[in-house]
Order: sequence, then C-alpha cells, then structure tokens
Amino acid sequence: MMLEKCSSCTKGECIKPVKVDKKPGKAAAKIKIEADGSYFQVNQDGEAQRLEKAKITLNDCLACSGCITSAESVLISQQSHGELCKVLALNKAAAANEQKLVVVSVSPQSRASLAARCKLGVLETAKKLTTFLKSLGVHYVFDTTFSRNFSLLESQREFVRRFHKQAEDKKALPMLASACPGWICYAEKTHGSFIIPYISTTKSPQQVMGSLVKGYFAEQQHLPPDRIYHVTVMPCYDKKLEASRPDFFNQEFQTRDVDCVITTGEVLKLLEQEGVSLPDVDPAPLDTMLGSAAAEELSTHRGGGSGGYLEHIYRHAAQELFGIHVDSIQYKPLKNKDFQEVTLERDGVVLLQFALAYGFRNIQNLVQKLKRGKCPYHYVEVMACPSGCLNGGGQIKLEGESSKEELQQVERLYESLRAEIPEENQAVGELYEHWLGGWGSEKALEVLHTEYHAVERANTALNIKW
Repeated sequence: MMLEKCSSCTKGECIKPVKVDKKPGKAAAKIKIEADGSYFQVNQDGEAQRLEKAKITLNDCLACSGCITSAESVLISQQSHGELCKVLALNKAAAANEQKLVVVSVSPQSRASLAARCKLGVLETAKKLTTFLKSLGVHYVFDTTFSRNFSLLESQREFVRRFHKQAEDKKALPMLASACPGWICYAEKTHGSFIIPYISTTKSPQQVMGSLVKGYFAEQQHLPPDRIYHVTVMPCYDKKLEASRPDFFNQEFQTRDVDCVITTGEVLKLLEQEGVSLPDVDPAPLDTMLGSAAAEELSTHRGGGSGGYLEHIYRHAAQELFGIHVDSIQYKPLKNKDFQEVTLERDGVVLLQFALAYGFRNIQNLVQKLKRGKCPYHYVEVMACPSGCLNGGGQIKLEGESSKEELQQVERLYESLRAEIPEENQAVGELYEHWLGGWGSEKALEVLHTEYHAVERANTALNIKW
C-alpha cells in the first residue's frame, strides 16, 4: 500500500492510502507520478495502470483531530447555498413582521474569481451579482473591503503596542496574523497555549463585517441583531468554521455575527441552479453601509491577494516607530515563493524584519523556529493556503486553465482596482468617531478584537499516528 499526505492536512501525520494490487509470483510494481499528480502502477512488462486515490471522509479526517471536531462539522453543515435558499424561501412566505433582513457581504477574492470565470471586469461582476442576489430575495449586498479597513488599522496599532512591550513581554513579538481561520484552527489545536500569545487579536474582515452588520447597520435599520440574516461569500471553506466560533455568538439575542458562509464555488452553483448566466444579468447600483447614496466604484488594498497585512503594518510601523517613510517594498524570497521576507535597515542596523508564510509546510517551519527561539521576525503574515487567499479552496477552478495561469488571471483582476489607504477612508473615520467612540476605545476593542483558546486533543484510540 502506498501512502500519500492529504493536500489539506494541517499536521503532516494523517495519510490517505492508495492501494496497489500485487500479482502473486511477480516482482513488486513500480509507481510513476505524472506532472498532474496522477499515479500509475507500472509492471515488469512496462504496462501502466492508472491508480484511483482513496477518498477521505470527514470521519477519516477526525481520526487525527487536527482540524475539526464532530460538533464543528455539524455547525459547518448548516452553512451552505442550500441553507441560504431555504432561509430565503421561508422569508418570502413569512408574515411581514416576522421576515428577516437578508444581507450578503462579498469578499474581494471571491469577486475576482467570479469575474475570471464569467470573463467580466470586477466592478461589472459586483453590479451584476448584486442584481442576481436581490432577485433571490436578498436586501443588501456589501463589500468586505470596507470591513478590511478596520482589520488593517487595528492590526497596525496592535503591532506598535506590542513593539513597545517587547522588553517586558517575551511573547509580544513576533505578532502573527489572525485573518486566516485555517491557520488559527491549526494553532489552537496543535500548538495551543504556546502559540496563542503571538497571534494578533484583531478580528478578520469577515468577523468585523459581522460586528458592523449586526451592530451598526442593525441600529441604523432599527432592528435587533436577530432580525438580520447575514451571509458572507468567501474564498475559503474554513471561513464557515470561523463564523461558527462561540466567540462570535451574541448570547443576548441568540444570533451569530455571520449566520451563513458560502464559498465562491457555491455562488456559481446558485447561478447554475437558477439557470442564470451572470454576463446576461443587468447591473445594479452597489450598496454602501453608510448613507443612502450608491457606491460608484470599488477599491482594494495594496500588498497582495490576502489583504495586504504585511505591507500596511510595515509602512505604518516604519513611520510611527522610526520616522521612515516607505515608498516601495522589496520582498526577498527564501526557500520558496510562499516564504518571503522584508527588512527595514538604517545605517546597517536592522530595525524591522517581516515575513509572509503561506501554506502549512512554511507554517510548520515558522512554528519550529519559534519553539527553538530562532525566529528573527517582528511580524509574519500567515495564511494556510499556498499562494494565499486568492488560491483558497472555495474558489472557482477555471475550465481548460492551468492552475498557475488561472491564479495569475484572478490576481490581475483583483489588482485592477484603485488601492485605497485605510486612514483616508472617510466612512471608516466616521464610524470610529461616532459609533465606536474613538480609536482604542473600550467599544472598539470589544467590537474589533477577539481571543483564542487552546484546545486539548482527546486521548482516544483514534488519535494514533498510522
């Protein structure tokens, strides 16, 4: 039997088997791996037989307890495009005073993936998607680029606070990014109390959006939070798990900040289910959370398809801590393109050293460096997916495209928008001042930050290393 690591394994311990049949009296067959990852059994006569990979079920995955518990799997099963359709149908049939306001928040990574699939521009995709979702019964469609402004600003300030505390708190630095739920799940369940102090407490854009929709927007609509059904469209299945965390559940109103997460691929399934081709849909004005005027354009943030955390924090810290204005950032690739570093020097002295680590191989190397006390970085942008969020597992795979070309196409679309600077966003400034009570207020900390929990692994027979 040949053993192969699961592509989404977070621990490197779980394996999925590929069975190789041996014929009696003959030498063992050789295994050949093609460029596309296919396996072939080659016998002594040179005859090749394609091998089928064994499927891994959720129960198989639970054997290593590295990613997800059975309770979490139930929560995740409640989040799907089917669940959204069920809620929309019930909403249409309900009495007016029992109907929920349905809000969908779309991630910029998902929008770029849809644009690539439908051969449309990003703004055009956003407007047509708004029309389609509203035709199903959705009331408002927002863009999570808006909430990402808060995540970036809070991450910047948190890093500066930690930098000043590093002499007294040995775990203040390096600060590790917290926007990726796959990484957070791995950290809590595999490295627990050792790694948690290093992780940024700033909420991800999805969860900041949840707080804004069920908090500020609910107030503006004169509705309690439980009268809003909030859906997000994300490039990643792990976002379903993030939305299900108890930390993001409002006990008073018995409602989640994000009720349902669907992936980009599930939006495509919705379109196919309704028999709709997005290019044929008429565009609609874009919704904004503040004011009644429709947005005329979309924006993005510089620094790559995973949110630009490294670049925004690096520029802010260079100016705030050392009075250095950074125009351009030079990345230095290390072992691979998914592990790169950036260094700020003055007179030959290293002032700041940042890195990005994408994919679990690089994450595991990073954690080992931390455990050996040999991690030289002040900040690391950590993402579970190789190549980051634009390459998330929930994204649409384009027909007839190689994965590299496909990703490049999505990247081009993602970066085609005007890059905004979070500090200069007027609407964000107004919300900080009038709703959150100012920068660093008690309410801002409560709404925009969270905490993490070490999860003890159950010592069961299933917990063996095969």
